[in-house]
Amino acid sequence: MENLASDIRSLFPALSSTVYGRPLVYLDNAATSQRPAKVIELQALLSEKENANVHRAVHKLSQDATDRYEAGRRAVERFLNVDSETGCVVFTSGATAAFNLLANCFSARYLHKGDQILISQAEHHSNIVPWQLACERVGAELVVVPVEADGTLSVAEVEKRLNGRVKLVSIAQITNVLGVINPVREIIAAAHAKGIPVAVDGAQGIVHADSDVQALDCDFYIFSGHKIYAPTGTGILYGKRCFLDEMPPYMGGGDMVDTVSFEKTTYNALPLKYEAGTPNFTGQACFVPALELAESLRNNQEVKAQERALVRYLAEELPRIDGLHLWGLPANLETKIPLFSLTVEGTHPSDLAQILDKLGIAVRSGWMCAEPLVRRFSDRGMLRASLLPYNTLSEAEAFVAGLKRAVKMLK
Repeated sequence: MENLASDIRSLFPALSSTVYGRPLVYLDNAATSQRPAKVIELQALLSEKENANVHRAVHKLSQDATDRYEAGRRAVERFLNVDSETGCVVFTSGATAAFNLLANCFSARYLHKGDQILISQAEHHSNIVPWQLACERVGAELVVVPVEADGTLSVAEVEKRLNGRVKLVSIAQITNVLGVINPVREIIAAAHAKGIPVAVDGAQGIVHADSDVQALDCDFYIFSGHKIYAPTGTGILYGKRCFLDEMPPYMGGGDMVDTVSFEKTTYNALPLKYEAGTPNFTGQACFVPALELAESLRNNQEVKAQERALVRYLAEELPRIDGLHLWGLPANLETKIPLFSLTVEGTHPSDLAQILDKLGIAVRSGWMCAEPLVRRFSDRGMLRASLLPYNTLSEAEAFVAGLKRAVKMLK
């Protein structure tokens, strides 16, 4: 398995870097994954030799850029298993932009005073704040389902809150803090039984879980490209056409229009209706090599076995550190991805992270853009290590050893 991870690592130039004279151990993948050489090379090629705006001109450079851009969309459709007759992939600048688009447009069409939006306590700020703003605009209510002590989300607790006032459930497939896979299929089925649509935050799920939107039967699915080997500034809002057709546009400008006059403007067909202005056409085109790699990894049984081995190792070794508390450790480790958030008594997470950084180990510390969830367990923030298929058991061992050293220095 170590050889497999090493082979995968060879595709990512940044992973051969050094930090303070030490080999880089990059364990902040839940924030941003590293990019493979094929993505970097394509982005450079598009910037250097094929740079032209898309959907606008008839000259060859523009046509070539448009073809690359739309090939990126088709790559996403394949990866999500989109039925193009019933679903549509909209490009955004990331999951945050996608949630803001959805919250604005969905609330404008479907949300009224007294209605409710249902989320969980385990949500990223991007799946909290846009809904708060939407509710404030129309006088609706944001209802929050609490997480259990082990970080799991109870379907029964969700079902208890599914009433006639709920217009949408918006839920994380995997929490970015606790690394626990939520039972989204069951939640979607329960919501649909009462005629309630469901949006899924797939920012972590796109890498570690099932992202087949037809199998999930979700109404919306959102993720950022930079979580799955694509460049930053790329994101996806998948939506069922029955909703996207009825919702109003998010922004006005070029490309999202059909005809424009001072008296009236008509809008372009999906997905361009939601893609105003010049898009990140170089970045979105890079979904092709990024998702080709991701597809090969998610279908590899050795990769899956390696991920389970990393989960087991860290779940066993981290609690052995004196004073350490792991947050989000379900009894069934099959529902846990290789993402571990922790606190250590008598230390501050940021102090631990700074010492680890000096050892060449990159982790995240703080509120993880999910302050309500983190405060459920800690009033000082947490330290998080998150791994992908290019991370080795040796790196996990280095993290545990480095953490022990940091704790000893601070206590």
